Amino acid sequence: MDETLAPDEIIIRPTYLSICKADQRYFSGNRTQDVLDKKLPMALIHEAIGQVVFDPKNEFSVGQTVAMIPNTPHHHDQIVKENYLTDNHFRSSGYDGFMQEYVFLRRDRAIRIPKDFDPHMAAFTEMISVGVQALTNLKETMDADEQVIGIWGDGNLGYIVASLSKSFFPKSKVIVFGRHQYKLDYFSFADETYLVNDIPPELKVSHAFECTGGSGSQIAVEQIIDHIQPMGTIMLLGVSENPIEINTRMVLERGLTLRGSSRSGRTDFQQAIAILEKDPQIRDRLTNLIGFTQVVSSIKEVVAFFEKDSASSWGKAVMRWEV
Repeated sequence: MDETLAPDEIIIRPTYLSICKADQRYFSGNRTQDVLDKKLPMALIHEAIGQVVFDPKNEFSVGQTVAMIPNTPHHHDQIVKENYLTDNHFRSSGYDGFMQEYVFLRRDRAIRIPKDFDPHMAAFTEMISVGVQALTNLKETMDADEQVIGIWGDGNLGYIVASLSKSFFPKSKVIVFGRHQYKLDYFSFADETYLVNDIPPELKVSHAFECTGGSGSQIAVEQIIDHIQPMGTIMLLGVSENPIEINTRMVLERGLTLRGSSRSGRTDFQQAIAILEKDPQIRDRLTNLIGFTQVVSSIKEVVAFFEKDSASSWGKAVMRWEV
């Protein structure tokens, strides 16, 4: 398909791509049929880095590695953040993602990646920026009690949020709650970890993140309400295809705040890269999140890669894109 380069665009060759659960849902057809009919066909992947091939303004050098921002807002709002605007375009969710030979990208959607970053880790900068957005939202909403931050979810998102928490709340105790001990073992940097069926009744958190998603969201929110301090804030990050029930009686009785957090914007990417650049320890932790990697050079290998990722229980699958 022919494509015309707009004055504010640059051309990027994707190099490393990371799979998200949303990509898996589209790949496997695990969405409602009306959604699939509306959004497909579509190039997948919204977590990726690439090399600049051409910049008509020469602001980016040829060969420069950049993170590509999938969210594309079409106007600025004084109140609503760019990732919550209702008329924005989000790649790999109704609009072609980064699984292409070349991407024509608006220049403000490209963020330079430092040369010493592991490219496999840099490939999921977008997901790291989602964690930054969530932690920023909590700081905007929470009360003055920062003693204990609770994170429900022992998967990739929970790991990222927990890893970044000490940067945002250096004096806080970070406690992670999960369903699998072998996953919780990866959270050795957390102050405490608990299996969700073995939480001490008296344990309290100041504020909490729900990072489970799916059918586990309801159970996680119930537990958070049981263990959060009055007037605490609950950040909801997990995506659930079906509505869940929430005990509003206890939400009202304890004066709790529930806030949703989804996706991210340019400032979140910039802050994520700044945190990783400043703190090699956080960078090393997130490098541990790299799951299996593979060079992909054909459609057959793409299919095999997605199938392998669907069977993986830990980490981010990253492909070296050579199609």
